[in-house]
Amino acid sequence: MAAYFISDVSPKDSDAFDTYRNRAAASIARYGGHYLVRAGAIEPIEGDWKPRAIVIVAFPSLEQARAWYRSPEYAQALEVRDRALSRKLILVEGVAEPEGA
Repeated sequence: MAAYFISDVSPKDSDAFDTYRNRAAASIARYGGHYLVRAGAIEPIEGDWKPRAIVIVAFPSLEQARAWYRSPEYAQALEVRDRALSRKLILVEGVAEPEGA
């Protein structure tokens, strides 16, 4: 079953942010993940949540998502994260695909 990392990101330093983004993207691909949303336009509909940039990354399973987050490849991106951005991050398990889909 798929799993999704959902981030609410606020960039800080543009050079560090570019470094983080490049390192993270390479490591995501290596662990079978891909971007579904990468800081596109946001239209608040309900509530008072005011995110700056939403990023959603899909992985084939929770195990692969966790393996990526704990990987040495992603650790290289984390080296610059605190300079690059602040964020809120959650990992969410998806739903099973309907039969015949």
